[in-house]
Amino acid sequence: MNIPSSYLEKIRSVYPNISFDHLDFNQDGMVNDVVVVNHDLVCRFAKTDWGKEVLSHEAKVLEVVQKYVDLRVPRFEHLEEGFVSYRFIKGEPLSRNTLLKLNANKQAHVISQLARFHQQLHSIPNQVLMNAGVSSSGAVRSPQNWLQLYEQVQETLFPHLWRHQQTWIHELFAPVVSGELDLSYTPVLIDGDKAVYHILFDPMSDKISGLIDFGTAGLGDPACDIAVQLGNYGESIVRRMESDYPMLPDVIDRARFWVGTLELQWALAGIKYKDISLSLAHIGLAREVKPIGTRLS
Repeated sequence: MNIPSSYLEKIRSVYPNISFDHLDFNQDGMVNDVVVVNHDLVCRFAKTDWGKEVLSHEAKVLEVVQKYVDLRVPRFEHLEEGFVSYRFIKGEPLSRNTLLKLNANKQAHVISQLARFHQQLHSIPNQVLMNAGVSSSGAVRSPQNWLQLYEQVQETLFPHLWRHQQTWIHELFAPVVSGELDLSYTPVLIDGDKAVYHILFDPMSDKISGLIDFGTAGLGDPACDIAVQLGNYGESIVRRMESDYPMLPDVIDRARFWVGTLELQWALAGIKYKDISLSLAHIGLAREVKPIGTRLS
């Protein structure tokens, strides 16, 4: 475990009495390196100048979020340019398999927790967000962005795809090209990337113990967050969120489209940056999504 000495020196400067009895080092993230000290203290170090800006914005988001959501989220106890620290939230990633192995009552409770979180997040008053200096999410896409993505996919990916895959992509984008799919929305606070490894599950209580990583959060389309949950758990589970997330019928079609684009976006990034790990980033999506226009009931 080759943790840069500068990281350890920074931690000691902020926590002079800390002992390094156990250290975990994670470099997998695109924005931060993470050092977890003694299973208790999370220290995140921005990898780039852009990452420093992301951390600063995430701090503004979390100041607001922790006042409006029931589930535990990180509370930054130290923040400076390029470095933050907060207490470790215990739990394991809430995978689809983990959720489906629970009995019916426990499944329902976890799905309700997930739905209530999104309802609370998406209901935070815009004036509160504006006063806090919360800006747009990095996940925001305009209709023109989607059309450009379609062109890039055809140009870059089609030479590597079989005919049935190309047909699937044409069918995915057809409602956008024709204008049949209404892409308009009222901006709300979205997370933008609440993947399974950002949703922490406590196997002792069979409940969600907390949510981490709000680096892509900001104002945007709520359908983006529902799209991520479609990719995490599939539509049969997401449909069960409706009683606690009543705006589901209004966002589901945009979410169905959005989740279909995720692996295309990552595949393009993998080719652009010559990094095969990016192209493989969405292996394991639930893939259980109804066609655009399918009624929920």
